Amino acid sequence: MEFKVNSKVLEKLLSKIIPAVPTRTPMPILENFLFEIKNGSMTVSATDLEIALSSSINVASDENLKMVIPARLLFDIIRSLEETQITFTTDGGAKLKLSTENGVYNIGYASPEDFPEIPSVSEEKEIVINGLDLKKAIDQTSFAMSKEDMRPAMTGTLFEFASDGLRFVTTDGHRLVKFVNKNLKSEKEEQYIVPERAISVLSKLLNDADVKIYFSKSNASFHIGDIEFVTRMIGEKYPAYSSVIPLENENKLYVNRSELNSTIKRMMLFSSSSSKQVKLSISNDNLEVSAEDIDHGSNAIENIKCKYDGEQMDIGFNTAYVNDILTHIGDESVIFRLHSPTKACIIVPESENEDEDLMLLLMPVRLNS
Repeated sequence: MEFKVNSKVLEKLLSKIIPAVPTRTPMPILENFLFEIKNGSMTVSATDLEIALSSSINVASDENLKMVIPARLLFDIIRSLEETQITFTTDGGAKLKLSTENGVYNIGYASPEDFPEIPSVSEEKEIVINGLDLKKAIDQTSFAMSKEDMRPAMTGTLFEFASDGLRFVTTDGHRLVKFVNKNLKSEKEEQYIVPERAISVLSKLLNDADVKIYFSKSNASFHIGDIEFVTRMIGEKYPAYSSVIPLENENKLYVNRSELNSTIKRMMLFSSSSSKQVKLSISNDNLEVSAEDIDHGSNAIENIKCKYDGEQMDIGFNTAYVNDILTHIGDESVIFRLHSPTKACIIVPESENEDEDLMLLLMPVRLNS
């Protein structure tokens, strides 16, 4: 059989699919692209059994064919070429010949019979969301997913359908982030947990095109333009995160986000490598930020102007966690809602888009005496 395709068109297609090809796997078949040519359309798929990616282009072909081709070899060949027309031919054996004006390249290919079937997602729940809105929700929450496998549910992002909107929730036990898209309200409350690897790949695929998402208990399917992205779900119950969000945080600290974040980054240089502790001493119009590394005999103190409604307070946090949180808030002014040095702190942007709601929770650390 024979078909022709522009090298840059094929490179663009393969670059979308390559993230699903595992770098190391005990199943060599997964290191391949699945090519399926049918009725003038060529669909390329890849999977690592956790996620799967598929996309299609039109090709001029004289017959239908399915085959598996070494993914990284093909991808590296295609992207090394200048823009040119490539003619693919097979002789019925096990060689695929790629011909251009200047060269001929032969690659071994195999039968697709051992290639895993890409899961189809039963449409238990369907939504449409703008790609940039989904990317914003993911980017503002994904950093707080847990890296610990002991509690699998916390290693993913919770998509929670509720009456106030679609909630995106992540937590690692030290911090918690909840982002609500208020445009996607649901009468029926449902929860789906998308794994960290899928979230990472998904974020890179999103653009300003609308995304159609199908959820089932075992899989989710994201349709983005000509790409279908399928991921398995985490089949665990998400922790009852609402129970750890304090309601009585009456002390409010208003501070410039970028100014505080700049200070925190310097304090990271002076905080102990074991505790990563930073101390906030808060009074009416002054925020004193300090850190000390006893092992190396270094310390630092900075003062920032602020507005504070509440009793004077000294509270400690992990510098890395504060840095993460401040980096993922877009507003220039933030509010720290505090109760006491031992209770969870709530951090919110001072002004927000009326269609969304962002809340970040951070657990304090015990200050060195």
